[in-house]
Amino acid sequence: MALTPNSFTDASASKSRSTRVYKDVSLSFTRHPVTGDIAKLTDADAVKRSVRNLIQTDFYERPFHPEIGSDIRKTLFEPVDASTAQMLSVYVEECIVNFEPRVELISVKVDANIDRNAYNITIEFYLVNSPDGIIEMDIELERLR
Repeated sequence: MALTPNSFTDASASKSRSTRVYKDVSLSFTRHPVTGDIAKLTDADAVKRSVRNLIQTDFYERPFHPEIGSDIRKTLFEPVDASTAQMLSVYVEECIVNFEPRVELISVKVDANIDRNAYNITIEFYLVNSPDGIIEMDIELERLR
């Protein structure tokens, strides 16, 4: 059986690059001014919110998915120093690489703020299949007790 030119599509014939729009519900539950629906986050804002939620989720906190999370809460009660900051950096990297497929991680930088008993985390990443450049987000972690 011979194939006709119309019976298949050549993958190289399509030169357009598909970009994907990532959407998420805004957790502030504000109303959209025009439609009246709940406002939504798109693209980088949606992925940033997801990364922040993943990092701040502890293991066994999500029902039916005990494997999702990170160990950052237990490091917040350790002494604030460079070795704890390095351990925190490893936990954040593992969490993002394992559980956020929309992100291509570039770097995670953790600075210990000894005076405030807190850590400043800077995360740099690309969105997969997105023409945007490097996205940088800052998170400040401090213990509440």
